[in-house]
Amino acid sequence: MAASSLRRAVVPFSATASRVLARKSVGAFVAATRKPTKAPECTPGVEVFLSHRGVDTKSSVAGLLYDRLVQMNVRPFLDNRSMEPGDKLYECIDEGIRQSKVGVVIFSRRYCDSVFCLHELAMMVEANKKLIPVFCDVKPSDLVVLGDPAAHSPEDLKRYNRAIAEARRTVGLNFDSENG
Repeated sequence: MAASSLRRAVVPFSATASRVLARKSVGAFVAATRKPTKAPECTPGVEVFLSHRGVDTKSSVAGLLYDRLVQMNVRPFLDNRSMEPGDKLYECIDEGIRQSKVGVVIFSRRYCDSVFCLHELAMMVEANKKLIPVFCDVKPSDLVVLGDPAAHSPEDLKRYNRAIAEARRTVGLNFDSENG
């Protein structure tokens, strides 16, 4: 993707949807439910957990939303910005989800291909976190977990499909990178 078309895709989200999402949905809910907690070093005081497929959205939607939440003095968790070399991946992610009040799930075309993403979503749903789906170039009906026995146990497939079904039934935001 050329730099100019990437800017066109990113700028509208930065200027509109990130403000709307951060101000109305996440910021207000987090401010109302803030409680001091003691956390491991990789997840100090996480309030909003951002789940995303890195190759699809890390440098656009997820990164911009993270920056906007930080500007609003909300403490988000985004793997590449919240963790340091040597941190235990699953431990930090799981603790970030446990501490968070809100889970923002940025669904993209390849979100359901990632075991990490599916694990995060299932954990947020099972912990009854407030879930805010962002459908980035996908429709809720596009979200499907393929039953590859080599990739997922039958128990995990059930967890993932339950979590996807819950996300489909939750009011979210739609984002079309072509039109902003």
